Amino acid sequence: MATGQVLFHRFYCKKSFARFNVKRVAASCVWLASKLEESLRKARQVLIVFHRMECRRENLPVVHLDPFSKKYAELKTHLSRTERHILKEMGFICHVEHPHKFISNYLATLKTPPELRQEAWNLANDSLRTTLCVRFKSEVVACGVVYAAAHRFQVPLPENEPWWEVFDAEKSAIDEVCRVLAHLYNLPKAQYIPVCKDGDSFTSSNKSQDSQTQPVSKEVLQSGPSAINDTVTPKAASTLINPESGGSKNSMVKQALDMLKESKKGDDDPKSMAVEGEGREDPIPSKSEHRTEASGERNKERDKERERERERDRDRDRERERAKARDRDRGRDSDRERERDEIDKDREKVKDRKHRSKDKGKDSGGHSEKSRHHSSRDRDYHSSSYSSREKDRHRHHPYS
Repeated sequence: MATGQVLFHRFYCKKSFARFNVKRVAASCVWLASKLEESLRKARQVLIVFHRMECRRENLPVVHLDPFSKKYAELKTHLSRTERHILKEMGFICHVEHPHKFISNYLATLKTPPELRQEAWNLANDSLRTTLCVRFKSEVVACGVVYAAAHRFQVPLPENEPWWEVFDAEKSAIDEVCRVLAHLYNLPKAQYIPVCKDGDSFTSSNKSQDSQTQPVSKEVLQSGPSAINDTVTPKAASTLINPESGGSKNSMVKQALDMLKESKKGDDDPKSMAVEGEGREDPIPSKSEHRTEASGERNKERDKERERERERDRDRDRERERAKARDRDRGRDSDRERERDEIDKDREKVKDRKHRSKDKGKDSGGHSEKSRHHSSRDRDYHSSSYSSREKDRHRHHPYS
């Protein structure tokens, strides 16, 4: 509770009540505080509680909020969106330090009676309804609460040596805290005043309120809204508002124009007739027409920009495909060059092998001829030596 109220005051110190709905911000602050204080609650629980509270405050029949309804989906989106706004404004720095944790320590140090503790605690809770949590530190608020509670119960506190100086507080700040609390208790009962443009969000949606009021035709608005308010009878107004009783839209418009003409003929003021004639000649376009024209132009510009972006994307894709094709061609050329180089290398290797085999054959032929020549010589030499030996034998041994 305390953390949610501090977040609430911090948010509205920067933002306006007219721009952000108080009830939505309160629900988002409670939901965010449950996360910060590690006491998690689901969005469904928060929305159901706030919806029930608002129904009771406005004396409406308490109807259960269906989690599967369209209304619940809208409330949930608003809850999460407002929570993001709160976090953005605080810069995601949501540390909160409350004066409650200092109260018991201060009172124990001052040795006060126990009933003073409960009174100081109640005053600290009531101080969260003011902006004291934003203007002063929690230590200063705790000292001011203790001072106010002691003054109410007429409990003396040491002033020869000011006790608040021990707790890093000043007398002027304590007096301001007491003054704000006294002013709070003098105020009447708080009442809710709707100032936000969006309206309430928990009991009724803006879309349902807009759907209940049917739009008036453009031709009737152009002919003069003041004449409709002043001269049209209640029956005519009922026919304009209820399309079921009058038939088609064209017949309704004709009836309204005829009634306006009759009412203007019966008018005796010539000035009003002149003004109405000018109004007929120069019809003033309504705000809805301006908005539709502006929205149509914006949609056309957006369509043109989208077409340009698509053309740019197509050009980029084409350039990428061309670059890929170039890379593929380059890859193919490089592969062909590699194959040619490999073929040339293989051919050179084959030639080298042939030359080597020829050289080996020549060397082997020369060696064979030499060996044959040497063998014939050796044979001649051995035969000659053998014949000479036999001759010598016959000479020395003639009878053998």
